[in-house]
Amino acid sequence: MAEHPQDVVRRFHATPDQVDAGLVGEPPRTWRSVVVEDHDPAWALRYASVRALLTEALGDVALGVEHVGSTAVPGLAAKPVIDIDLLVEDTDDESGYLPALERLGFRLVLREPWWHGHRMLLSAAEDVNLHVWPRGAPEPVRHRLFRDWLRANPDDRERYATAKRRLARETAHRPRDYSLAKNHVIDSIYARIFAAAPATGQAGGGSAPTDG
Repeated sequence: MAEHPQDVVRRFHATPDQVDAGLVGEPPRTWRSVVVEDHDPAWALRYASVRALLTEALGDVALGVEHVGSTAVPGLAAKPVIDIDLLVEDTDDESGYLPALERLGFRLVLREPWWHGHRMLLSAAEDVNLHVWPRGAPEPVRHRLFRDWLRANPDDRERYATAKRRLARETAHRPRDYSLAKNHVIDSIYARIFAAAPATGQAGGGSAPTDG
């Protein structure tokens, strides 16, 4: 049984104030409302096309590209926005990756040095959230664990889908609360993930160049 490092097990919950502090420019239009749709197989095709563009534009700078989030789980209802984790050596060195991403039409939306150096960029069509992480960041590891667990566990997949649809309705007039409202069900699923594979005291390693 695999064991997970403590920095992977500890999950960071950003507050709305922290998100606002990290904003660069205008927030995405998709933050103004939450729409949860039935799973669309076209999401995987969209990811594949973006991955090809990223790997061509960045070359060896891209240490890993992963499809993460609900759109990466077949059969799971989701917001129609593709989440992609991109690993680079150092997110603080924006000159090494940001110009190439901007040439692809992405714009920087969030800069969050307190969250493992996280950067988020948005596609021109606002249908892709590109999350950029430095080598060794634990968050992409969590993303892959969560994705793979939901792919393999239909009960939790359905539990998560039901919670998302309910919370989308309950937060319809305050969509910025949607992500925070999901934390309870997400944390309960992570508890089962980590119970299946206990934590160690070691520091987290880098993620593999696959999908998340």
